Amino acid sequence: MDEHVAAYQGIRNRVTALTASLGPAAAAAVAPATPEWRVKDLVAHLTGVNADVLAGNLDGAGSGPWTAAQVEARRDRSVEEILTEWHELAGPFAELIPAVPESPRSQLIFDAMTHEQDVRGALGVPGARDEAATAIGFAWAVDIVGMMRDGAGAGALCLRTEHGDQVAGTGDVTATVTADRFELYRAMTGRRSNAQIAAFEWDGPVAVEHLAFLPARSTDLVE
Repeated sequence: MDEHVAAYQGIRNRVTALTASLGPAAAAAVAPATPEWRVKDLVAHLTGVNADVLAGNLDGAGSGPWTAAQVEARRDRSVEEILTEWHELAGPFAELIPAVPESPRSQLIFDAMTHEQDVRGALGVPGARDEAATAIGFAWAVDIVGMMRDGAGAGALCLRTEHGDQVAGTGDVTATVTADRFELYRAMTGRRSNAQIAAFEWDGPVAVEHLAFLPARSTDLVE
């Protein structure tokens, strides 16, 4: 099986297991990482991505209005109903993944894994931090950080984790940041504050503005 397909199916299976039996209160729990969304909204977004891609509805893909429409379209459905839709779309969607170019295919995993962790944070069920999907999403995010470093003329940034070193950008390494891979991943997605990112172990100039390529939070988030 294609590694991206397997990684995505793993995310869907885990999110389904986490949310299939939720009562109304848990389904309506606000995700601390995305306070504008509740657990059900996150599931609606994940399902809506499948539906929109299969329908060819890609205008504004990834934008706020695009994702908001996915959530709104499923506002009156239960989590169980949304999960049923996701299950029905899973086969056709999986067939499309191998044909998608490498970068957007990995971005898909990055986004889905991000929202699995948002769901986990809302439900207080940490886990799945060392899955293949995490490695795929992290590698894609390192490439984005590298583009930012190159664009700023800041030199390469070495990201040092328990899984080894990955270098973002080209040329000489001018800074190294050391932290757990999960923490760096969440920082890249804007799920950590400027203060939390600055508190990572930095050797060289601290570059919050490059590591957090989605805007950093104004308040700390501990998961």
